[in-house]
Amino acid sequence: MIDIRPHNQLGHANHGWLDARHHFSFADYYDSARMHWGAIRVWNDDAIAPGTGFGKHPHKNMEIITYIREGAITHEDSLGNKGRTEAGDVQVMSAGTGIFHSEHNLEDITTRLFQIWIIPDRSGHAPSWGTRTFPKGERAGKFVALASGYQEDKEALPLNAQARVMGASLKKNESLEYNFPDKNLGYLVVAKGSVVIDGKTANEGDGAAISQTDTITVTATEDAEIILVETRPVTD
Repeated sequence: MIDIRPHNQLGHANHGWLDARHHFSFADYYDSARMHWGAIRVWNDDAIAPGTGFGKHPHKNMEIITYIREGAITHEDSLGNKGRTEAGDVQVMSAGTGIFHSEHNLEDITTRLFQIWIIPDRSGHAPSWGTRTFPKGERAGKFVALASGYQEDKEALPLNAQARVMGASLKKNESLEYNFPDKNLGYLVVAKGSVVIDGKTANEGDGAAISQTDTITVTATEDAEIILVETRPVTD
């Protein structure tokens, strides 16, 4: 089963400096049917104006993955970490027992990013932060694990959750498959371009909630970049 969630039907909040679309209930956007998808609690599509950003604020017991689509984001936290993550790359903050952080767009252009929150398998772990460069060539025509809670994904940034954040880039008419073990769920968002997922079209910014399937086939109808999260099913 594949449920396409068009970009223009997502939750929307424009704060001037921040223009955000919400795939799931967040802040003032509430939809009882879209509280989470498996362990995915938040998937925000944010556009952050130059010279602005999120001031220092706390998080606790959440795995927070940031995928930069355009521009860059500069992170600073209460652990003393500071770093700049550029387009195509990813950072992971495991909030654990608690962390304060800030994120600012110090660039001359708008930064566009996906921020994904995944519920950890357990609480009480030590907070941490990391970022990694993933050359786009490594994702050409195949899925690459960007962040993962599985030991076999040795090159991925670690997560404290049974989940994978996968990235792939496809040329027009190129296809690839993804297999879901153990009845896991998937949520796929098109970062660029347009794709067909088992006969259903998803355009840039659209989300696709995937369930009750072992395998999907994704075909690009134009050059495309996609992010897919595989997550265990969880109950409300």
